[in-house]
Amino acid sequence: MELQSIILPGIESTRPFVLAGPCSAETEEQVMQTAQELHDKGLKIFRAGVWKPRTKPGGFEGVGSQGLAWLKKVKDTYGMYTATEVATAKHVLEALKYDVDILWIGARTTANPFAVQEIADALEGCDKIVLIKNPVNPDLELWIGAVERIYNAGIRRIGVIHRGFSSYEKKLYRNLPMWHIPIELKRRLPNLPIICDPSHIGGKRELIAPLSQQAMDLGFEGLMVESHTCPDCAWSDKDQQVTPETLRFILNMLVIRDKAVTTENLSELRRQIDELDTQLLEALSKRMRIAREIGQFKKENDMPVLQSGRYDEIINKRCMQAVELGLSHEFVKEVMEAIHEESVRQQLELNSK
Repeated sequence: MELQSIILPGIESTRPFVLAGPCSAETEEQVMQTAQELHDKGLKIFRAGVWKPRTKPGGFEGVGSQGLAWLKKVKDTYGMYTATEVATAKHVLEALKYDVDILWIGARTTANPFAVQEIADALEGCDKIVLIKNPVNPDLELWIGAVERIYNAGIRRIGVIHRGFSSYEKKLYRNLPMWHIPIELKRRLPNLPIICDPSHIGGKRELIAPLSQQAMDLGFEGLMVESHTCPDCAWSDKDQQVTPETLRFILNMLVIRDKAVTTENLSELRRQIDELDTQLLEALSKRMRIAREIGQFKKENDMPVLQSGRYDEIINKRCMQAVELGLSHEFVKEVMEAIHEESVRQQLELNSK
């Protein structure tokens, strides 16, 4: 793909390229106040959702096209570039009418090739920057397919946004980072800029800083961060938004390393360990939940908590599996004994209630 730069005039080409603003445009006052504070902190691209696809009906689904007039006012008043999400051809036409500079396609939309093609058809002939979020499911081919549809419509200023992947299990992150997927995307399409959305990956404001640093360490070009003047009062996704002042602090604390240093350096290997450790903890949490369900069954059926036959079976099987996987028999035996001890403790605790 022969792509053009997504760096806009007046914006430094040094990383990170930052889009910031509230999850949702709520009121004109909220939009203008947030834009002013971001502008005063040196931010130059204002993002806000005016159409908000919600998981379930009944939630705040955005103010609609009137929010685009507020974005236009931000541009006219503060000279900031504007960005918003589009999910239909109608959204595209409305956004173009208000001269929105950057359009992004959301994760739910990326997962639907028909919707992406509809958007691509509506974009044909325009020269806007289009950013494509990864699909909700970890499907690299689907993500690349969306990029190709937009490219085939004649758009050359294209980037992607890594916002993590959905999972039904309880976990540390709102959406699993699964860094290996954007890394593979970069390997296959090396000229495609990647922007990280730490707000949606983390789901909690305290995770934005470490996730942003990870993205920079991986050579990502930019960040999309949700920022609100009063995050706790936000009408949507309040837990993952930060104030403009906090955002400036996060950006000032970032360490920007050589972009060429990615998966082959020690930092990347440590990041992989961190991700695997998180997966281990999430798997242990799930295992303990099942152990408590077993404990509840034993309690209701007057069964003893400790069943030595089952314990021996688990230890022997897991140690045999460990050897086949190149792990130490003694190490895995210790680990399984510790896990079993914690399972028994939780079941006994359940019986005492």
